[in-house]
Amino acid sequence: MRYILVNKPYEVLTQFTDEQGRATLKDFVAIPNIYPVGRLDFDSEGLVLLTDDKQLQHRLSEPRFKVAKTYWVQVEGTPTEEALETLRRGVDIKSGFTSPAEARLLPNDTELWLRSKPVRFRANIPTSWIEITISQGMNRQVRKMTAAVGFPTLRLVRVAIADLRVEGLEPGKWRELTIEEVQALKEDMAAQTAAAGTFKTPGKTSEYWPGGVRPGTAKSNQNSAGGYNRGGFGGTSGGKTKGDARAAGVRGSGRNAKPTSGTFKAKPTGGPKSTPGKTGSKPGPKSAGRGTAGGRGGRS
Repeated sequence: MRYILVNKPYEVLTQFTDEQGRATLKDFVAIPNIYPVGRLDFDSEGLVLLTDDKQLQHRLSEPRFKVAKTYWVQVEGTPTEEALETLRRGVDIKSGFTSPAEARLLPNDTELWLRSKPVRFRANIPTSWIEITISQGMNRQVRKMTAAVGFPTLRLVRVAIADLRVEGLEPGKWRELTIEEVQALKEDMAAQTAAAGTFKTPGKTSEYWPGGVRPGTAKSNQNSAGGYNRGGFGGTSGGKTKGDARAAGVRGSGRNAKPTSGTFKAKPTGGPKSTPGKTGSKPGPKSAGRGTAGGRGGRS
């Protein structure tokens, strides 16, 4: 098994092929049959984990396993303590409320490598660096979070995945994980797998949002049912929710599921069988007509 940590440069795709000829990980890591764990945006920089260990890849990518990812974010302006506290509580980013995060202002002398394309600054507006740690993977989540509290992101760098840090890796460089690092990752995932065994999938009629609060743009009959889609939250009360099977931990459990009543009624025992008719009518034999023997049969 191979476990590779690479520092993805700016404007590089987190994949190994591209029909449009853009730069990909293949330009920096010449190792066959390894794949990225999760994604990092084309215009973001920093750590990406690559492996051919499919089991570990699945666990690290699975939404219910909370793998912490830490970002250094250069923003326009100087965030107030109120803005940072909002990030910590959770932010409405239209596609849903984010889960609580860790957020702190970094020192003014924080420095990183120079980006391949300089950041565009506005001369009359200062910039600041903040550190944000999240365990969700919603589409462009960190950028949307800082914009929601009034401080747009200028540069985004992932500096840590769990306990793996970017220190010592220049952009485009990679290294193998040590035996101890791989073991620590596997132990962490094993612990989370055990904890996930107690996870209860919310019913489709319940209003459950992974971030804890219904997003402001949700419709009155919409709920997430504990599921995720590519953009973050997903599912409506009547639609197919891809996350149902994932949240339950059982493959296929979300397919063709029939809604169940909130009240359980025991099956009556004994007595003659009766066929219910229309509401208010007395039980009686099934009337002859369409669907009976000798006629056009219905589907069973």
